[in-house]
Amino acid sequence: MAQPTSSAVRRPRKVLRWILIVVLVLLLAAGAGAGWWMYQNRADPVPAGTPARPAAATVQPSIVPVSSNAPAPTPRGVQKALATPLKDPALGKLTGEVSDPLTGQVLWSQGAAEPRVPASNAKILTASAVLLALPHDSRVTTKVVLGSDGEAILVGAGDPTLTSTPVGETSFYSDPGHLSELAAQIKRSGRKVTSIAVDTSLFTGPTMQPTWDRRDIEGGDIAPIESLMVDGGRIKPSEEYSPRTTEPALDAGRALADELGLNSPVTEATAPSAAPEIASVQSAPLTVRVGDMMRYSDNVLAESLGIELARATGGEASIEGGSQAVLATLSKNGFAARTATLVDSSGLSYSDRVPASLLDELMSSAAGDGQPKLRSLLDSLPVAHGTGTLSDRFDPKLTDGAGWVRGKTGTLTGVSSLTGIVQTVDGRVLSFAMISGGTSPADARPAVDAVVGALRDCGCRS
Repeated sequence: MAQPTSSAVRRPRKVLRWILIVVLVLLLAAGAGAGWWMYQNRADPVPAGTPARPAAATVQPSIVPVSSNAPAPTPRGVQKALATPLKDPALGKLTGEVSDPLTGQVLWSQGAAEPRVPASNAKILTASAVLLALPHDSRVTTKVVLGSDGEAILVGAGDPTLTSTPVGETSFYSDPGHLSELAAQIKRSGRKVTSIAVDTSLFTGPTMQPTWDRRDIEGGDIAPIESLMVDGGRIKPSEEYSPRTTEPALDAGRALADELGLNSPVTEATAPSAAPEIASVQSAPLTVRVGDMMRYSDNVLAESLGIELARATGGEASIEGGSQAVLATLSKNGFAARTATLVDSSGLSYSDRVPASLLDELMSSAAGDGQPKLRSLLDSLPVAHGTGTLSDRFDPKLTDGAGWVRGKTGTLTGVSSLTGIVQTVDGRVLSFAMISGGTSPADARPAVDAVVGALRDCGCRS
């Protein structure tokens, strides 16, 4: 075989050398171009004496309290700010009051001493009374005891937040006790259970206040008030305006029977005093339940809290006893509750009468320093254009106050009330109470919002 000549061997080497030269030239050209670009686009020199670059900013979320030195509104300033919105005929007959919680000064008042139908603003009285009289961490315990012949008795303790929803699923109420947990405890007890009975003996008196409209049961506003209920009597547990049951206690027993796989009829019974306990669950703390009642204006929970107060203060465990306990507790704590009339604790009745001055007095006390036990009441108030019953009010396109107003609503046919607090543009917190009557709530609510929004929009100092 012939061997390659030396010239043939040198030729590939020569080609490789030229390729390397070309690559090197291109790299040098690219480096020179990049260096020129960097030189042309270099940052300006830092002048002598320039401080060192500050550290990167960090976010530290915190709740900043309002200043106690914020400029104080004057009565004249408030009157001037409210003059125009108060002319709206949609307000009908309006009574109200505005105060400065820090000083206790009433800044504006219009017929505030006249007792009016408060609608659900009556819940402010109920919430205030229970917060003043009961431990804020108190819970209600619902028990199951074992009767004779395998009968398990579900004993009502006055907790309507007990839920039929499984653990882990959303319930309408916050952190409730679960029937499914009661069932699990019964199974773990090893006791043989063949039937379920319910004990409603804790509450006395009528289950419906005589002035209530029974059509409100189907409408989702109320249920017969019994000491044993699940989901506030809602047929659809997670829906706020679900139709309610007419048999709350028996339905609770049936739901527990279903959890245990029992088919026998649920009956009513009184638990023997010595019957052994085989299961129990607890409600959320009092402040959580008050919050649920206020945010969603829950009538059933309001009535149950009123009765809880009555039992704790030696009153009758009934709807009437609850309303009497509310007024008695407020009077005992120095509030002008004798000016009010309550036949229930929820404000569902047109027979209730409360002056705006009392509502404002309670709200001013919660926002000021005089009644620290009432401070958590402020946390329970819906936020304008944000939460609860105020979520669809204070539209920023129509009025000021969104996010700055917190208040409790009240609505019945021909009645629109709103009581709460508002922070002015100067950072001063004011309390207010407004009761409108004689016009459609659809018209009155935006008009009332405009009055309160005017307080937000001004310093009210001239």
